[in-house]
Amino acid sequence: MTIQGAVIRKQGVTFAAVVVKRHVVDDRTHADQVILSFALLFPGLPIVLMAQDSRGIPTYYGRGDTAQFMASMPLDAVPWRE
Repeated sequence: MTIQGAVIRKQGVTFAAVVVKRHVVDDRTHADQVILSFALLFPGLPIVLMAQDSRGIPTYYGRGDTAQFMASMPLDAVPWRE
């Protein structure tokens, strides 16, 4: 399985962002389970899930402060890696 994600360090906050399909962020129970599964890859970091709709508009799910911070960042500024 290949994932696309990033570890972001901004303004004294470090967290992970992971790209998922839109249906994942639309279902909070599923999204919480996915965050738990990614915790093994990003131990100790808050995780934000990011999904895009068909127009490329992102939606974020995760801890409130980190999800809001992620929403304020341009997507091309995120250091995504596979």
